[in-house]
Amino acid sequence: MRLAELSERSGVSASTIKYYLREGLLQPGHRVTATQAAYGEEHLRRLRLVRALIQIGKVPVAVAREVIAAAEDASLDHHMRLGAAARALPHGPGPAEEDEDDEATGIARRSVEALLEQLDWHCTHDDASPALGTLVASVAALVRLGYPCDTAHLLSYGRIAAELAVADLDAVEEQPTAAGQIEAAVALTVLYEPVLLSLRRLAHVQESARRFGGRY
Repeated sequence: MRLAELSERSGVSASTIKYYLREGLLQPGHRVTATQAAYGEEHLRRLRLVRALIQIGKVPVAVAREVIAAAEDASLDHHMRLGAAARALPHGPGPAEEDEDDEATGIARRSVEALLEQLDWHCTHDDASPALGTLVASVAALVRLGYPCDTAHLLSYGRIAAELAVADLDAVEEQPTAAGQIEAAVALTVLYEPVLLSLRRLAHVQESARRFGGRY
C-alpha cells in the first residue's frame, strides 16, 4: 500500500507517519521509485503499536523508540527481548536517594524479599528490575503510614499477579511470530494496566456495597 492508504487504514495522519519514520519508530517502506515507497501489513501493525504506546500509554517518543529497538534486538533470546522491551516502558519511581537507608525502606526490602521467596520468583535489586524498585518504594510508603504490608498481606496480591501473568503470556503466545509476540507483550502491558486499575476500583464499589449495605 502507499502512504495515503496506510494513513487511511491506520487512522494516523500522513504527516504523523512521516514523523514516526524520521524518528525511527516506523521501519522504512519498500522503495518503489525515488520519491515513493510501498508499505505492508507489518507497517500497519507497527503503527498500531506506536499509537498504543504514545497515545494511550502516554509513553514519550524516545521511550517508544527504546521499546521498539529492544523488540528488534536479534542478539537477545526471546525471554530477554521480552524483558528488555518491558523494562523500557515507564515505571513508577524507586526509593528516593534520601530514603535508601531509612528504616521503612529496610522493612519494605525484607518484606518484598520474603514475598519473592514464597512466590519462587527470581528477581534482584538492581537497575535491571525497575519494577522491583517501584514495589519496594510503594511498600515503604505503606510502612511509613502504618498500613498492613507485611509478606502475608502482600502474598495475595502476588498470587493474583501470577495468575494475570499466565493470562497475559497466553495471549502473547497467540501471535504467530516472535516479533509479533514482543509487540503484543508491550501493547498488552500498556493497554491492560488501566483495565486492571478500573476493574479493581469497580470491584471495590461492589464489595463495599455488599459489606456495608450501600447502593451500587
